Amino acid sequence: MRFKEETEPVEVDTIDYEYRVNTEVITAVTVSGGQSDPDDPVSVKFRIGGTTYTVSNVYYPSGDSQLAWVKWTTPDTEQDMLITVTVIGPGSTSNSTINVRIVDLDQNKPPNPVADDRNDGFSYSPVPNRANQSSTSWGVWRPWWQENWVWYGDDEDGYWVDEGWWEFDYDSYTAKLISSMSIVCDSKNPTASRDTMKSGYGINQTVTGKVTTTQSTAVTKPHNAVSYFPEFGYETYWRLLEQTSSGKFEFQKNPYSTYKNRTHFTPIWMPDGAYTVNTWLIDAWTPTGMLSANLIDSLMISGSLWDDWHIAPANP
Repeated sequence: MRFKEETEPVEVDTIDYEYRVNTEVITAVTVSGGQSDPDDPVSVKFRIGGTTYTVSNVYYPSGDSQLAWVKWTTPDTEQDMLITVTVIGPGSTSNSTINVRIVDLDQNKPPNPVADDRNDGFSYSPVPNRANQSSTSWGVWRPWWQENWVWYGDDEDGYWVDEGWWEFDYDSYTAKLISSMSIVCDSKNPTASRDTMKSGYGINQTVTGKVTTTQSTAVTKPHNAVSYFPEFGYETYWRLLEQTSSGKFEFQKNPYSTYKNRTHFTPIWMPDGAYTVNTWLIDAWTPTGMLSANLIDSLMISGSLWDDWHIAPANP
């Protein structure tokens, strides 16, 4: 793959794909028409944000097709972008333009809960069915020459000519997202007992994710994880997790935490029962799209922070 720098303003009308800021992604198109082989090859040019990426030697047999893709990193600011695609050679693609939107998920952090918060009309919402794609597959056509030697001339004088043709083998590849999620009572919670806590205290979270694949150059690791909470109906406010090590995500440090812990505070009005957090692990990209996981884990709430407060008797 080769690239060169170019600059040109772009406009985006209808959004085809949504990516996150500062994320390594894969954009793919399907090429078909005619036959692409080493004698008559196809190349695909992706023009993205002022840079042109060229994918060469995209092969496929007559009557079939081939995915062509490029791996690139999105800008670190929100914006709309137009990707243009040019096919050179016998093939073509219906996706000559791809409109994308780059969004920043670190925008809707929950407000700091306070002691006199109330929500008398609260009722639980079901956990949303967010996209959950744990595995995928794709393939690459590999041409090879089928020899067919033909003799031209008579028995005493002549020559051999290879009148062979291109045959194709199809190499299949797979990718699988392996993920897990765990929430626990915050380490500074003085009255927590295993998986039970009082409302008003905080929780900590760990999410892990990795991609196993048979073609490592064609995938990315999961880049983002976003947590949603029952007190907001699993919408309105959320927390973009921070990747603290390879494949491991935790809450960002909370500025409202006395100890600056990686914590989320539950509201003091939260009723007794299961407190379930929903985390969407996303942005593990492949030639056939994004792998993602819709994860949940729960703790039990019993009582509230007020139960740990008492008024000391006055000195006689």
